[in-house]
Amino acid sequence: MKHFKTLSSYLDYLELPRPEHPMLSVFSAKGEGFLPCPKESSPPITNDCYSISLKKIVKGDLNYGRTKYDFTNGALIFIAPRQVLQWDNSVVFEQKGFSINFHEDFLKGTGLAKQIKKYGFFSYSVNEALHLSPKEERQMESIVENIGIEYQNNQDEFSKEIIISQLGTLLKYANRFYERQFLNRKELSNDLLEHFNLLISDYLESGKLQEKGIPSIEKIAYKMSVSQRYLSDALKKETGKTTTEHLHLHLIDEAKNILLQPNKSIAEVAYELGFEYPPYFSRLFKKKEGVSPTEYREKYKMN
Repeated sequence: MKHFKTLSSYLDYLELPRPEHPMLSVFSAKGEGFLPCPKESSPPITNDCYSISLKKIVKGDLNYGRTKYDFTNGALIFIAPRQVLQWDNSVVFEQKGFSINFHEDFLKGTGLAKQIKKYGFFSYSVNEALHLSPKEERQMESIVENIGIEYQNNQDEFSKEIIISQLGTLLKYANRFYERQFLNRKELSNDLLEHFNLLISDYLESGKLQEKGIPSIEKIAYKMSVSQRYLSDALKKETGKTTTEHLHLHLIDEAKNILLQPNKSIAEVAYELGFEYPPYFSRLFKKKEGVSPTEYREKYKMN
């Protein structure tokens, strides 16, 4: 797979104009202007840059997680360094909006270098973009315009600090709008939870737990056609619990059934549920139920 270490080499590959700054590029369509067209298709590639792009789809189907793209306004897309990129010519975007690309080294020595890693939307799949309302879109474009002014001006000792500050503001607004998106897409979150629970139940009932151990969240998310981080964020927003906590609830429920079989030791129950360390299973059970597995079994006997 081809990897691009510099911003210039990456933009050259995309057949886009070279940047004004070696580690930062800003493309913005103002008024009657248009964004330059990148190459129509590409095999899988990676690079060392962050990308933030506002695009509007005009043709083709774009999936949003498990659903079709259902929002005609702008979609803000975030790409982190070393994410695998691949596209073809089936989806056509209007040449409006903006695209900011910056090398990860551009942030070194700034507070944003650490802060940016905390924003989960940089790990989402591209089809889990942030969908903006017209008002939100104008707010984002206003910030990008300020970045563009600094980008085009002659660089001085204040330029980078101002651009970093504006990038930080842009990401904070994106974080706020993602929070709004999770709330507005409550129905989607409910569907995700229902699908998640169904997959776990099927896995437990199929006997795979004894054969293959506890399923990974990554594999479950893959089956649901969403990213692991997006699934966790969506369920956390909707239920207050992460995907791991939901998985634990299923395992504890299953444990209650198995504990009713008096011929099995607590360790055997733990191993049957896929836990490698029985003490961890016992601690988890007590944390969730308020009593240890042994106490639960004794309580059942008493009833």
